[in-house]
Amino acid sequence: MRAGCCPDPDPKPDSSRGRHLIHTQTDPSDGDDEAEPHLIRSRHYKNATDEDGNHLSAGVERDIPWVAIAPVVCAIRVLERIVPEGHLLFDLNAHQFQSRHRKTGSLKASAMRIRIEDFVTWANAEAIAHGLPGEVIPPDPHGRIGTARFRRSLAWHIARSPGGLVALAIQYGHIRTALATEVSEGYASRSRGGIHRIIDMETALAVAETAADLREHFEAGGGVSGPAARRALTQAASTPRFEGREVKADFARKFLARDGAILYDNPHALLLCLYKRDRALCARGTTRDSPTLDQCVAGCGNIVRTDRHAAQLRERADTLDKKATHTPQPIGDRLRTNANRLRSYADDHDRTRITHQETPA
Repeated sequence: MRAGCCPDPDPKPDSSRGRHLIHTQTDPSDGDDEAEPHLIRSRHYKNATDEDGNHLSAGVERDIPWVAIAPVVCAIRVLERIVPEGHLLFDLNAHQFQSRHRKTGSLKASAMRIRIEDFVTWANAEAIAHGLPGEVIPPDPHGRIGTARFRRSLAWHIARSPGGLVALAIQYGHIRTALATEVSEGYASRSRGGIHRIIDMETALAVAETAADLREHFEAGGGVSGPAARRALTQAASTPRFEGREVKADFARKFLARDGAILYDNPHALLLCLYKRDRALCARGTTRDSPTLDQCVAGCGNIVRTDRHAAQLRERADTLDKKATHTPQPIGDRLRTNANRLRSYADDHDRTRITHQETPA
């Protein structure tokens, strides 16, 4: 990536610029203005060839850009102040101060490892100075962190954040499907052993945890509703637990390929999705093996909701009603309509929910 790889979005008609796209908005009913995303574009060099198969030493631009969240945009802006315009963000000559000879390329892995260790030292000193011993980064029992291990840490934290699987679906383009399209096949094929393979493992662990949460909620007397509710309970009862067990990439890929058996959490839409291709309204006309979590459709046959979702639907409806009191009438009317719709989903759950006591042994 080079300076200038993440330009600000084009101004809106009123000359204002869009906000950073921090999360995907599955349900536009909250009435927020549509955020304009910052897109990061870069070039790749491995397997970069022209139409005759000749290697392109200058590389080619990736067909699919990344969507950048606000902290990433800020980090890029800092790096752009360090390196000359058009240069690599991690240009070797701009960052490796001890080098006496001008070289080309970006920082090497060895230099990055040193930077990471320096950051840990600095962060720990800051934590102690501010009386926050709980924020100290402890020594790693496996040795130095290094750059390769960042990929697994990144995948773990994204997958387990609120809406993490939505973020994975968007940020990595439905890693098992969208990146295998004709447009991006060359880039995806050489990345299967990298971040995408790790994301597969973390996604498998995350959906297994979702199934375990549903099972525990139901066994504790909680209610479950939706067209896929009974099917979800059956699958949750048979989904393996992975605590303390190493998950291999091949196993994760096969685990996620079980059509109709994988339960995805979608907190933005306030539901669970027991994805089955022939019932998925988000997958009409496609053969995706995972849901498009940012395009959930009401009335889909894969929807599952719990008591927690019903409570959250009502909370979101109350928030919309509060917003409606401070907005012009047309927008306020739309917000109130959407609030009533969300309450109707919660009422449907209360009316149709099934519990452990009502289920035949």
